[in-house]
Amino acid sequence: MKSIFISGSPRENVGKKDAKATRTNGLVPCVLYGGKEQIHFSAIESQFKSLIYTPEVHTVDIDVAGIKYKAILQETQYHPISDKLLHVDFLQVIEGKPITIAIPVKVKGNSPGVRAGGKLMQKSRRLKVRADFDKLPDFIEVDISAMEIGSTIKIQSIKVEGLTFLEAPNVVVVAIVATRNTRQAEQDAAKK
Repeated sequence: MKSIFISGSPRENVGKKDAKATRTNGLVPCVLYGGKEQIHFSAIESQFKSLIYTPEVHTVDIDVAGIKYKAILQETQYHPISDKLLHVDFLQVIEGKPITIAIPVKVKGNSPGVRAGGKLMQKSRRLKVRADFDKLPDFIEVDISAMEIGSTIKIQSIKVEGLTFLEAPNVVVVAIVATRNTRQAEQDAAKK
């Protein structure tokens, strides 16, 4: 899994006034939790661009006053009107303790159903999983090379070693659906 480095400085006070003052200075208030204690720090907003605005999942190496932590992005908060980043929560990664994270789904292969005029519908772009940190893949690969029109791939048919899927087993991840043209062609063929 790819890693991104974020350097932060500790926050002295915690609260609305302090957070507002931090944002006024061009910094984003952050919290790192999941370890022995919560760590409140602030970081420059530009450091988050390659972490937040990407479909990929990254680990984060955080340096706060010379102390290094390994973490994952847990939650972000934005201003409702300006969409400016307001707050970031990180979950500290602890060796041997499983973590919950949403991993992106990548589709591979050429489907005979799509070549016959069907439409590929990717119903789930990310799947929520639980695993040890060292077992987490960059993405979950779904092979569609055997899918015909009307077929689906559900979570129960995806097997990745070391991952526990946290969504219902019957959730559809990928489907090949009939288009209007393929239905019309079937009706025309049935009339002959």
